[in-house]
Amino acid sequence: MAEFAEVLPHNGLMDGIASGVGVPVEALRLLLTILAGYPVAAFYQKFIAIIADKTVHHMFFAGCGAGLCYFNYGRDTYHSLIAILTTYFLILLVRKKTQIFLAINFVFHMSYLLLGYFYTSSNDYDILWTMPHCILVLRMIGYGFDITDGLKEESELSKDQKETALKKPPSLLELLAFSYFPSGFLVGPQFPFSRYKAFVDGQFRQHEGNVEAGIRRFGAGAFYLIVCQVGLRYLPDSYFLTPEFAQVSFVKRIYFLGFWAKFSLYKYISCWLLTEGALICIGLTYKGEDKNGQPDWSGCSNVKLKLLETGNTMEHYVQSFNVNTNQWVGQYIYKRLKFLNNRTISYGAALGFLAVWHGYHSGYYMTFLMEYMVVSTEKQITRFYTKVVLPQWGHILNNSDIYKLLYFFTLKSYNIVYMGWCLTAFVFLKYERWIVVYGAVSYYGFTVLILWAAFYHTYNHFFRSSSRKEAGEDQKLEDKSTDKLIEEKKPEDKKSE
Repeated sequence: MAEFAEVLPHNGLMDGIASGVGVPVEALRLLLTILAGYPVAAFYQKFIAIIADKTVHHMFFAGCGAGLCYFNYGRDTYHSLIAILTTYFLILLVRKKTQIFLAINFVFHMSYLLLGYFYTSSNDYDILWTMPHCILVLRMIGYGFDITDGLKEESELSKDQKETALKKPPSLLELLAFSYFPSGFLVGPQFPFSRYKAFVDGQFRQHEGNVEAGIRRFGAGAFYLIVCQVGLRYLPDSYFLTPEFAQVSFVKRIYFLGFWAKFSLYKYISCWLLTEGALICIGLTYKGEDKNGQPDWSGCSNVKLKLLETGNTMEHYVQSFNVNTNQWVGQYIYKRLKFLNNRTISYGAALGFLAVWHGYHSGYYMTFLMEYMVVSTEKQITRFYTKVVLPQWGHILNNSDIYKLLYFFTLKSYNIVYMGWCLTAFVFLKYERWIVVYGAVSYYGFTVLILWAAFYHTYNHFFRSSSRKEAGEDQKLEDKSTDKLIEEKKPEDKKSE
């Protein structure tokens, strides 16, 4: 670690400031780099945006982004340069051999990232060069797909592919600017080259309101950062590994874990909001007009705050958290597996890719496994509630204020409690750490899922069997009635004859 620190610029000054405010120096650099997006946006809008020569724009973004990357990671910036240059030369050499190009591009970037994880990972979430590199890996893989989509006929492309396909490969300078775009290279969000090109070409400049929208997003990000810091002071990660936590009452344990998960989540949300605010201020995020006819600047939003805070299920968390990454996986992994003709396999493969992309730690794999299991269970519960419970008891339940209150309290409690269970492995990463926390809360997440699965499948087995039996008896009665009716009609038919 000491060797790594020596390659960073102004290390002594940054160490002094970091120790003064009580945060790791890597985290301070990360925050300062995110905040640097705002003066970069102001400078660009004031001096660069009006310049007609687009080469100046590309040089500005490439220079600012690479400089900020060096500020964080020193000589380790070369890793990102290798990735960008590899994709650039692969496009020059084998772009028209699409399958070979896509395979080499995908395997190279994922292998390089996983090797980076192997040599740098520890027990904690590390703020090293691998953090922005995992963002760059998705960007380069997606960029490769967009390049090959540009070789296809329009009729072969989906709606999303038509919007992102690149008919002409960009220059090396354009690719560097796109890859190192300030406020986009460090923690995301993902956006295609076509958005960057439209932005540089001035297609979004005629729309107003981006500065005000960006400042609002900055305010939201600052608020979440404060709540995160205050909350984690009272409920630090280390507390959940102590005997003291295991001795607290069970109800308190699962609620403490749930609130801790919320605060831990806010750490990511605050970074994304602050980043998005800078991107909005610079004018990259135009999405179109909203329902009121006003410019919508949410084109690079990575979190849906309203759904995140008002949602009641794990699926709501999935839909509202890390939105851009999920959209990227949907467009470049899930939909590209359409040839399998099986949504379950495609969904499983997409989650598997996300787990591998995060790294080797068992906590990532447990987290995405739990996501799959919990979301599937939620769908089963919803189906059971709407098809079994409501038809029999809906007229009573829907007219009961007490039931409505209990229903709201139950969903909110589930939302908090299960968020704690699902995020535990993601934060603690190593098996020997997250299993301690699971044990401290009596493995309640597994217990509930197993009990529900046993009930649901048992009920379905007997219900469907009885339903088939009743259907068979009804069919027999119907057949007998039909036969009887035919028999009764026969004499009349004879008379009429």
